[in-house]
Amino acid sequence: MGTRTQYETGTFCWPELATNDSEKAKDFYKVVFGWSWRDSPMPEGTYSMSVKDDSITGAMYQLTKDQIEIKTPPHWTTYISVTDLEKSLTRLESLGGKLNLGPHDVGDAGRMAFVEDPEGVRFALWQAKNAHGAELVNEPGSLCWNELATRDISKATEFYCGLFGWTAEKQTMSMGDYTMLLNGDKAAGGMMPMTAEWGDTPAHWMTYFAVADTDESCEKIKKAGGSVCVEPFDVPEVGRLAVVNDPQGAVFSIIKLDSPDP
Repeated sequence: MGTRTQYETGTFCWPELATNDSEKAKDFYKVVFGWSWRDSPMPEGTYSMSVKDDSITGAMYQLTKDQIEIKTPPHWTTYISVTDLEKSLTRLESLGGKLNLGPHDVGDAGRMAFVEDPEGVRFALWQAKNAHGAELVNEPGSLCWNELATRDISKATEFYCGLFGWTAEKQTMSMGDYTMLLNGDKAAGGMMPMTAEWGDTPAHWMTYFAVADTDESCEKIKKAGGSVCVEPFDVPEVGRLAVVNDPQGAVFSIIKLDSPDP
């Protein structure tokens, strides 16, 4: 089982959905991933943690009225663990990144900030106190990978390796060049270059969730009101993946991994 009780610095640790219809989103992800929900009050609404097999897998919150009025789209945000948030923010800004919101405490759970890289890609930093992140990963219905789509691999490599101490390892795969990001000797995530075929799609971090059967999950997604942006396809020695939307438009990927990490 991919259970986690702590995360090393520089590890993706938490997927979080911002949505414009939390009740419909709950129903959708229950069908697709089998999630149940634990609701907790917060100043501007409810924070709902997703649960699979009695383990927390991530969370969701409702976009505020103001956010909806300015057309903030539903989206997944990925959190990366750090040891000292203030020092990480100082380093981030020295590398050309930007602080968007925070830093602030989340009760006794931890301390966080929403940030972006020099290309404008948004993500979050998390300094744990009593909550380290997702309790289950790499199993069907849980977070299993994070991938940066960028138009400047070199600049992104300099930024993220400088911020988290990662190293980059270029590989040639069936779908083209790919850069593995390593946190010590462990895979932290990946990067792929955006070509002209991407059009005006913004650079972004893609959140991947593991599934037992990619094709079957795509059918569930369609029946539950979602859509499939990229139909299932195989990546040799990696797995079978697809890119999908939930009914509110939040984009994520699903993958049946050939050899999931423990």
